[in-house]
Amino acid sequence: MDNLQKLFDQVKLEMANQTKEIIAQLDEKLQPFTREIQDLKLENEKLREKIYYLEKHQRINNLVLYGIEESEKSIHTLTEIVKKKFKDDLNILVEDRDINMIYRIGKIDKNNTKARPIMVSFVNNWKKSDIMKNKNKLKNNVYASEDYPKEILNKRKELLPRLIEEKKKGNYVVMNYDKLIIKEGRPGNDKRKREISTSPSGSEQPRKQHLTTKTNRLNAFDLMRNRSNSLPFGSHPPEQKA
Repeated sequence: MDNLQKLFDQVKLEMANQTKEIIAQLDEKLQPFTREIQDLKLENEKLREKIYYLEKHQRINNLVLYGIEESEKSIHTLTEIVKKKFKDDLNILVEDRDINMIYRIGKIDKNNTKARPIMVSFVNNWKKSDIMKNKNKLKNNVYASEDYPKEILNKRKELLPRLIEEKKKGNYVVMNYDKLIIKEGRPGNDKRKREISTSPSGSEQPRKQHLTTKTNRLNAFDLMRNRSNSLPFGSHPPEQKA
């Protein structure tokens, strides 16, 4: 019975050793493929990052307008409607040469219940930036937004509840592209504190000291002048004989 147990243990040990050896050989053979897969993953991440920034840069001159009634019959008419909106609401003059492309986004709604958003692509970024700075002045439920890719729009929708929650807490919150920037409290409070701490409460004293020193200096000159004037008129120090 003992011999059988020893034989069983020996067979078990040999099988374990063989299994380890086979696994080691497989790992050695698979190493080039593993390295290649890792390199491909790294390259894929770099390509995705490049596409991300290229797409972001490509849309940098674009904005999207929502809420403008879809009544135009041509691109020319749509352009005139948008230009008039910017001029009337924002007092910003947009000319034909400022616009690179303009069109409605999405498929036409057969029931005509909802106007499609308008994509406006500008030749230069400064005109678009000027409009975005004043977008809150747009009237009649018309609003402007940046041109985001679909995946960024989805991320922004996911972040929206968090943004609302942080604002309710009284925190300063800004959604920057696909990220939230959160600062506790309001930045204006910190600014006021800094202004109070740098108010000239301690700077008045050196000024007083400076004025006092200047006054003392003037008094000393006046004293010397008065002393010289106290000498007899026409008197001079005695001349020394040669």
